[in-house]
Amino acid sequence: MKIEDTYITLDGLTFHAYHGVMPQERRVGNEFVVDLRLKVDYEQAALTDDLDGTVNYAEVYETVRTEMEQPSALLEHVAARIGRSLLQRFDRISSVQLRLAKRNPPMGADIRTAAVEMRCER
Repeated sequence: MKIEDTYITLDGLTFHAYHGVMPQERRVGNEFVVDLRLKVDYEQAALTDDLDGTVNYAEVYETVRTEMEQPSALLEHVAARIGRSLLQRFDRISSVQLRLAKRNPPMGADIRTAAVEMRCER
């Protein structure tokens, strides 16, 4: 059996962080949600039940958490840092597709989230 096109998804990683252009956003913070789709060749893990053949989800989370803790003005910048960090830290990840959403952004509109989406490859 050949296993192809394998992905790991982590949906709804939620953080309180201090990203935004407005000074209040940097002081008070806001809720952010990260959704990840990681292209990972985990055929070895699927066949052997060995963690060495995939990526550790907890370590992926910690990588994202570390980037979310660094305040930035723009979601675009935070998303790019997350993608870059995941590709640098995990050799088994060949691409990262991510969505980073800010809940209830302070823009004078009735809006649930404002978000950016990106895909990064090696």
